[in-house]
Parts: sequence; structure tokens; C-alpha cells
Amino acid sequence: MAFEDELGDALRRVGDGFAADEAALAAAGERHGRRLAARRRAVVVGGSALALALIGVGGGYTSGLFGGGSGSAAAQVLPADPVAGNGSGSESGSGVQGRGPGSGAVSAAQLVGVLEQLLPGGTLTGTRARGTGDQPGPMVSGVYDDGKGRAAVAVGLSRVDPKGRTADAAVTCQEKSRVQYDGCEAVTLPDGARLMVFQGYERSDRSAPTKRWEAVLVTVEGFRVEVQEWNAPAQKDEAVSRPQPPLDGAWLKAVATSPLWLSALRDLPAAAPEEQRPPVLAGVRDAAVALQALLPADGVTIKKRGGTSDYAYAVLDDGRGGSLVEANVQTEMGELLARRFAGSQTTVLPDGTRVRTEKAAGEKGGAGVVMWTVDTLRTDGRRVVVSAFNTADQNAAATRAEPLLTIEQLRKIALDPRWLA
Repeated sequence: MAFEDELGDALRRVGDGFAADEAALAAAGERHGRRLAARRRAVVVGGSALALALIGVGGGYTSGLFGGGSGSAAAQVLPADPVAGNGSGSESGSGVQGRGPGSGAVSAAQLVGVLEQLLPGGTLTGTRARGTGDQPGPMVSGVYDDGKGRAAVAVGLSRVDPKGRTADAAVTCQEKSRVQYDGCEAVTLPDGARLMVFQGYERSDRSAPTKRWEAVLVTVEGFRVEVQEWNAPAQKDEAVSRPQPPLDGAWLKAVATSPLWLSALRDLPAAAPEEQRPPVLAGVRDAAVALQALLPADGVTIKKRGGTSDYAYAVLDDGRGGSLVEANVQTEMGELLARRFAGSQTTVLPDGTRVRTEKAAGEKGGAGVVMWTVDTLRTDGRRVVVSAFNTADQNAAATRAEPLLTIEQLRKIALDPRWLA
């Protein structure tokens, strides 16, 4: 099972997914939110070795807005659950969004009624719901049957800082080199709201045929509506009942943008503004620029590259097959990763920087894929991780025997001082 899927299962079972040795590190308030968001972003660069230290997926496949409780044929208020997250590869549940309860003006039964009204005929059974007065926030789910196969559907409502990273990540399509999907479209609507419609799979490595489609809306007021559906009566562990989920992209958009959710959204407290972290890179605009500057030039072609302020990737080709390289830059990670960097695989440099090297199998399902990683942690908690693969796409089969870059080259890139101020 791919790491994102193992993680999604864990999040649904035990809440916010902390590994047992890190639960005590959960700080309150916005500081906790920033750290949690950083750990979510880091999943793409460490694989199972980082599972001991990191949680969440930039993206991705956790659906905690809809978790908790036990279902019944009638709408019911679910017990409080602490799960935070979203699908699509988005970074959410950071601790700074407004997922707490409102006044309770909109009940669980009313939300069930709204969902029934927005579905195109058919029946909705096995409903679960939380009203606006319930922790950790309003949601509604059920099993929809239009006569062509039973399918799970769910809607989660929350509030986010519309200018924060959580909002940006929620409506941004991920690179296919990181997550497999059939389609993703992100648009800005005439009123300024941002909408993403995603058509992908419940398991990122497609080891199961269950498809997960969703629409995520973030408005200028910070209202977030997340609609998800599957081509099976449950997210996991049930046979698919139809080739595709029941609602097409246009209908998903219609459900997400319906004004019928506004009463519930307006009853929720506004999210606290997310602190805009200063750039962690020195002298460069983003991680993609920094990574490109550090890659070997002789005999190597960069086929593709991209990234954000703290994540970068490039696909290299030396004529013997493509090789994906990823880099991630983080701050405030010393306390969180103390145990990870205390093992025998770690080398301590004279300046106190800790360096951990790993060679492991790939985790995205590609046949024969291997991942080589150099993970570095400075004494002030700043971290740079660089990984290389023997394929251009983690989800596809290996295209060469080994990654294009050696461990020594990865080490040189990760330790280069230009990454950090």
C-alpha cells in the first residue's frame, strides 16, 4: 500500500495521525498549524522512512472531514472526531482554519435534506451528519443510488483563511508525477471564488479500482465546501459498484457552489489568518530555481521541472532513461525530527548538521522503482531533503537501473548553503 493510503487509513482511525512517539509534540494554536502543514508538505520527499516523522499528504488522500461515528438509516449527529484533512492532494486541517462549531443554527438533519435536494434523483441511505454546533464541524454523507450502482457521497463544510496556504493548496491540482489521476481542473469563478474539480483514485498507486472524484470550493469569504464521491458504496474495502462515480464534473461543481450551503457556512466562526512564513531560501525566488542551479549540467537534460517556495522537482535524462529528483525545504523541524535523526543511519557534521541517507523501494506502485534520499537537518531546525528515483514518474515502472544522481551528488545538493538564509 502506498504511504498516502496507509496514512489516510491511519488518519481516519486515530484522528490527526500523529505517530505514537510524536503525539506530545502537538502544540496549540497557529504554531501547531504551521508545523502540521510543514509535515504534510514533507510527505512527498521521504516515503515510508519518513512515516516515522511526518504526517499528511500535500494532497492528499485523507478525507477526515467526513470521518467519525457510526451510520444509520436516519440522519444522526456523529460523535466528535479530531480528524482534519481533505482530498486532492491539498494541505488542510492545519489548525488555523475555522473547523470549530458554530451556534448550531443548522442541524445535521437539515444538512441531510440539502444533500438530498442537490442530488439528481435516486435515493440517499445510510446517512451520517454533523450540524454546525457539532465538533469538529458540519458534514453530511451517505450512500447514493441512482439505479446504476450504489456510491458513497460526502460533503464537508469549513472555513479557511482565503489568502492562506491551506486555501491555496485545497484548490491546486498536484503534479501527476506525485499523484495519479485522470483529470483535474482548477478555475477562478466570476465572483472570485476558486474551484477545483478532481477525478482520481482512492489509492494513489491505483492498487484498487475505487475511484474518488471531488470538487473543492474556496470563496473570497473563506467558505470551503468539499464534495467527494466514489464508485463504490464505501471509500475502501468494498467492491466497486459502477465504472464511474455517479456525478460528473458539472454536477459536482453545481453541488459545491450551491447557495443552499450558505446558512451552515455563515454559522461557522471565521478562520484565524494564517501567518505568512518568510521565504526559507536565500537569494532565489523558489525551490525550483534553487534545484535547477544545483543539478549537473554536463550530459544531462532537464525534461521537466516545477515546484513552489519550498518544494521542487525535476525530471532529468542522460539518454539512458528519465530520473525524477525532488527537494523539500522546511523550517522549525528540529524538535519534530529529533528521533528520526538519532539513529545509526545519521552522520553528524562538524557544524552540527545531521545527515541521513537511505536507499529504499519506491512506494507509488511503479515496478522496480527505487528511491535514494539524503535528508539533512541543521541545528536551528532547518531541513533540506533531496530524493532521486530511477523513473521519471513514481507511479510508473522503472526506466533505468538506478537513479541518475548518486548519493554523493544528492548529499552535495542537500548541503549546499544557497538553500538556506
